[in-house]
Amino acid sequence: MTTDTTADTIVERLVAWGVERVFGYAGDGIDPLLAALHRHQDRIELVTARHEEMAAFMAVGHAKYSGEVGVCLATQGPGAIHLLNGLYDAKLDRKPVVALVGQVATTALGAGYQQEVDLQTLFKDACAQYVQTVTSPDQLPHVLDDAFRTALATSSPVSVIIAHDVQKAEAPELQTHAHAQVTTSTAFARGRSLPLEPDLQAAAALLGASERVAVLIGQGAQGAEQEVRAVVERLGAGLTTSLLGKPLLEESLPYHCGVMGHLGTTASADLMAGCDTLLIVGSNDPWTEFYPAPGQARAVQIDITARNIAAKYPVEVALAGDAKDTLAALLPLLPERTGWAAQVARSVEAWHRVAEQRVEHQTDRLNPQRVVAGLDAHLPADAQVAVDVGSITYWYARFLHLPVGVPAHLSSTLASMGCAMPYAIAAKLLHPGRPVIALAGDGAMQMNGISELITVAARWPTWPDPRFVVLVLNNGDLAEVSWEQREMEGDPRFPASQTVPDFPYARYAEILGLQGIRIDSPDQVWGAWRDALAASRPTLIEAVVDRDTPLLAPRQEAETIDQMLAGLAQEPGGERAGDLLRRQREDEEAEDEEA
Repeated sequence: MTTDTTADTIVERLVAWGVERVFGYAGDGIDPLLAALHRHQDRIELVTARHEEMAAFMAVGHAKYSGEVGVCLATQGPGAIHLLNGLYDAKLDRKPVVALVGQVATTALGAGYQQEVDLQTLFKDACAQYVQTVTSPDQLPHVLDDAFRTALATSSPVSVIIAHDVQKAEAPELQTHAHAQVTTSTAFARGRSLPLEPDLQAAAALLGASERVAVLIGQGAQGAEQEVRAVVERLGAGLTTSLLGKPLLEESLPYHCGVMGHLGTTASADLMAGCDTLLIVGSNDPWTEFYPAPGQARAVQIDITARNIAAKYPVEVALAGDAKDTLAALLPLLPERTGWAAQVARSVEAWHRVAEQRVEHQTDRLNPQRVVAGLDAHLPADAQVAVDVGSITYWYARFLHLPVGVPAHLSSTLASMGCAMPYAIAAKLLHPGRPVIALAGDGAMQMNGISELITVAARWPTWPDPRFVVLVLNNGDLAEVSWEQREMEGDPRFPASQTVPDFPYARYAEILGLQGIRIDSPDQVWGAWRDALAASRPTLIEAVVDRDTPLLAPRQEAETIDQMLAGLAQEPGGERAGDLLRRQREDEEAEDEEA
């Protein structure tokens, strides 16, 4: 058996780039690469998911929790196709991922060979910054080097396609000095990025003349948390975050209005509705209807990627630069202002009271808001959190308060169900000594989470810290879709479309050798979280919760409420959900009157 193949060169280059693990699924189109990984398993680990899509999501999760490049591996044809969802997640949330993909032998290309797919065309949108097919060993390692540099420089997924015969060919000579031979290295660096001084002066003048500044931060503000606080406090401003920006600052701050948007808070809606100036830092949040109304507010935006500036809201002063360095340069130019800090603080306090009331609402089955809020008292300071898409995203955004330094990630812009389990596994493999909590609904668990529990069961005995907790909200419904139909269309829930079949989640976890806890009453919530985070093995908490708890966006117009009620009126038993909807709106109005 040879150990000097192009596949070995690929694996050695991955190691040179600092890659410690590759997420993938086997197939004959990558047999030589798998053999090379086997030969080098003392230096790099292959992590096998139960599906290539999950491998891609694991690579994205690795990139999100580590800040480094995530690498996924799949065979040709269907394996390559399965990677796409995860790669689009990386593209839309701007994370560096390298996808290594097999292809049929070069001698068979264009023949309609088994599993032959035009992979260049397949990946050209998801991996728009770089897609390259390796048809000669001499293209390596410069293709891999270009792929990694591009992924890092553009914060995006890239793809390298390697034909089967190229993988098993004799390893190339790496230092050939000749025409059409390219030699490269793994060097990569980031520079300092600052706006021009006149732009900083213009931004300072605009912000300094404002009375009611709102600051919106996204994931691009990571690393600039102290500078963000200093600017907010200097201007007497209020702060809100995108969903991706939620983990950056502690939400106990008196000016922190929580997450903005459809799944945001009343305080964030009030901040955006009342501001006269908007400062956007590292955010490209798509919820445009929750920004200030057109013409209401002047705007300044800071972003390392200039193309993002003014893409979601009309901006008067554009500051292209790193958030931390730009805010540090801007801060001395800003005057001390009291602004509207007192008004913002009252709005934040009012939201906290509304949130407490919603957690305490009595529902026919267990209130899902209470279950997620119950994690607050138990969340370890060194935890890592993964969140799925669906109603669980609303409860996470509103009711889970993350300790400073606790990362939390989800598929935000693509909003793809099924991300929590692969993200959580990637987080645990990155930091096996830290506890991980995955938050998911029953729809996401049935989509793919159940299968990835098998991965957890297979791997956890090697973890120094066995704490891996999965919360499944079991309401038998694709609740977010049901509420969207009522809100956006005025239509009733369509049971054939949204019903999630019953499944014994906790018992299934026990079959796999994990701990299963099933709860269905409020007095079980505290103990379930306590026991799960003290367990000597991974634990799944199955919370049997109410499907009728409304997913009500903050400050909805009466017409929208009426449309939702019209949909509920067409449903058998819809009166109960209608009562809960009215009560949530009344909670908001009661706080307004008190304020």
